[in-house]
Order: sequence, then C-alpha cells, then structure tokens
Amino acid sequence: MKKIILALTTLLAMSTGALAAGGGIAWDKAPVKTSDHASLQNGAKLFVNYCLNCHSAAFMRYNRLQDIGFTEQQIKDNLLFATDKVGETMRAAIDPKQAKEWFGANPPDLTLIARSRSAVGKGSGADYVYTMLRTYYPDDTKATGWNNLAFPNVGMPHVLWELQGQRRPVIEVKEEHGHRVEVFKGWQQLTPGTMTSLQYEQAVGDLVNFLQWMGEPAQNTRVQIGVWVLIFLMGFTLIAWRLNAAYWKDVK
Repeated sequence: MKKIILALTTLLAMSTGALAAGGGIAWDKAPVKTSDHASLQNGAKLFVNYCLNCHSAAFMRYNRLQDIGFTEQQIKDNLLFATDKVGETMRAAIDPKQAKEWFGANPPDLTLIARSRSAVGKGSGADYVYTMLRTYYPDDTKATGWNNLAFPNVGMPHVLWELQGQRRPVIEVKEEHGHRVEVFKGWQQLTPGTMTSLQYEQAVGDLVNFLQWMGEPAQNTRVQIGVWVLIFLMGFTLIAWRLNAAYWKDVK
C-alpha cells in the first residue's frame, strides 16, 4: 500500500504544473567547451575531489588526463586519491554493498553520463547534469536531507553544498483552468557557501564540461578530421568536375 501511495504521489507531482512537466523544471543550457583546457582541468579536480568518492568513471584512465594539459607528475601529485597507478581506471573506493545500503542503489558510473541523459525537448545530458547540480534544496522529509527540482526525490545528497550554500526554491501556486499549477520563481539563499553564486555556476560548468569531454575524449580530433575530410572532398569534386569537362570536350 505504501508503494502504491508513493507511486500515485510521484505521478501527481509529475503532472502538476510547470515544475514537474517532463520530470522536473526545464533544463538550462550547459556552457560546454571541450577545447578549453583550463575549464577541463578545473572540472577534473572537482570530479576527483567530490564525485569519485562514490561514482566511478571506469572507462577513463588517469593518464588520459594528459590530453587536457596535465603532466603525469601533476596527475600523480594531485589526482590519484583512489589508486597509486597513473595507468589505472578512475574507480571509486566505496564498497558497492555499503553504497546500496546508504543510498538505496549503487551510484552509477559517470563516464558516459553527459551523453546518456539527453531528452527530446529538454536538452542534452550535459544540460541535465548542469541543471541538477544547481537545483538542490534542503528537504527534511528525505533520508539525505536534500531534494532536487530537476530530479525529484533524488537519492544522491548535495555533495557541493558547502560551495553553493543552502537555498530554497520560491514557488508560486496558481489556478489555471481549474488545475493547481506550481510556477518556479527563483531562489532564496538561506546560508552562504564558500563560493559566490557566479563562482559556483562557473565551477559546475567546468565539472560538466569535463564530464562531456570524458564521454568522448577524441571528439575534438574527430571534428577536426571531419572538417579536413569535407574540405578534401570539395577540392576533389572540383578537380573531378574539371577533369571530366576536359576529357569530354572533343567528343561529339
């Protein structure tokens, strides 16, 4: 019975108003620029310090971070918290059984998270992660003490709360066509964080940028090769066209 009530409550929450349409608020556009090495390096540091405690990136090796400007010594000195070998994959040290007891499920691998969470009409996976990490709010009814506007009833606590501080959403309830509609109006800061609002937005943007790069480290190279291939094909097409004209010009 409790499960049925919970399911009905969740369904109602997802069908009432602007907040829950499509499973939460609209996603913001993530400032992704995977050619920005400074942003990627800061994102990697945030990932190792705040995400890798629970979430693995099992398809990414530490030494691959040299592609974004780190030296092998910098990786060894600043990023190897879960292993002592720079050639190892980025695996979390948390015990999966304990994680399931604490959070209700084993934290997912994040290697491809920015590519796997896209939704038609809402945005890319990077947009989803960017929005989620900026829409946490305190909720005493939850086991973790936190809830999220982009991911209602999320099981993950707000690991970046010390950077952002605590804030709550300002919701305005309206009646439209006989239905109760909740409209998100903004945020009220409850306690300050160690970062300003602008600094936190930038930090989350860097973290999401790194997650986007990690999902396909060769994407910039792929795009560059694609551009050169198109240029070659255009040039070859012009040469072939002129060669064809020269070959057939004396044929009657």
